[in-house]
Amino acid sequence: MPTLGELAQRFGLELPGDPAVAVDGVCGIDPGQPGKLTFLANPRLRDKLAGTRAAAVIVGKADAARYAGPKLVARDPYLAFARVAALFDRSSEFLPGVHASAQVAPGVHVPASAHVGAAAVIEAGARVGESVFVGPGSIVGRDAVLGDGTRLDARVVIGERVQLGKRVRINPGAVIGSRGFGLARGPKGWEEVPQLGSVRIGDDVEVGANTTIDRGAVDDTVLEDGVKLDNLIQIAHNVRIGAHTAIAGCTGVAGSTRIGARCMIGGASTINGHIDIGDDVIVMGFTTVTKSLAGPGQYASSMWSVETAREWRRITARVRRLGRTEERLAALEKRLGIERQDANDDENA
Repeated sequence: MPTLGELAQRFGLELPGDPAVAVDGVCGIDPGQPGKLTFLANPRLRDKLAGTRAAAVIVGKADAARYAGPKLVARDPYLAFARVAALFDRSSEFLPGVHASAQVAPGVHVPASAHVGAAAVIEAGARVGESVFVGPGSIVGRDAVLGDGTRLDARVVIGERVQLGKRVRINPGAVIGSRGFGLARGPKGWEEVPQLGSVRIGDDVEVGANTTIDRGAVDDTVLEDGVKLDNLIQIAHNVRIGAHTAIAGCTGVAGSTRIGARCMIGGASTINGHIDIGDDVIVMGFTTVTKSLAGPGQYASSMWSVETAREWRRITARVRRLGRTEERLAALEKRLGIERQDANDDENA
């Protein structure tokens, strides 16, 4: 069990108390668990600090004086907690080897440090790096590349020629490199446009469960280093996402859009195709992005939900009447000889 002294030294934290206090895991602050480490980052939980049963607490400098018990002091308590908690995370551990029911194409080299699970398939020409985990039922397509330390959880599909960097994590059910939605209207209906590109993913990327990333039509779809995608996200063909951008669940990004570095996209957002989003842009949840956004900045488009359906119907009715209300106001201003101050609003919107 690590002691507070060892944790402080390893993670660069301040230790105002006893360095010999040991912890054997982590827990929430309320009620907390004896022998475990918790943290305080949300000011709304300050009243829980005094009564926590945890063995020690990671706090910020502003809260250090509020707690007399064993503690570590960090500039960012949540980040410090995440790093300490990783010491107790055993979910990624595995025993190397190839399961008897797995199918590995002739000529594919699986390093001794890698694991290929039950009913997994690795097709011809694929390259598997050191310490790779291919979960049960996963499929690795022809000529795909799995970088060192990459993990494919259960039922992941990696398409033909997809390239994954080092330490990539693909959560269950994700599909990387499926056919992009390319169609041309012909005289007898829709005709498929061949999707000849693939997907390239950098190092330290995580892709959430049941997220899909389409391969490019000609060039590749690209996720740069450190990108984090939540569950149930759709990334269309030829999208490029800059380094360390994070996108929350149920978001859809249409084709050929470029998203810059260090962006944060809120959940259930929809992003139009063929637009550019600059670096350090924050898009609030439920936002519809229809045009390019120059970074940095914060953007939102949605009307927040209301408490009752009755109130929602009233607001909707008022919004529908806005056009007629504006026309009546303009007629009244004209009759009274009042010059409108917002004449150019529509053009500048």
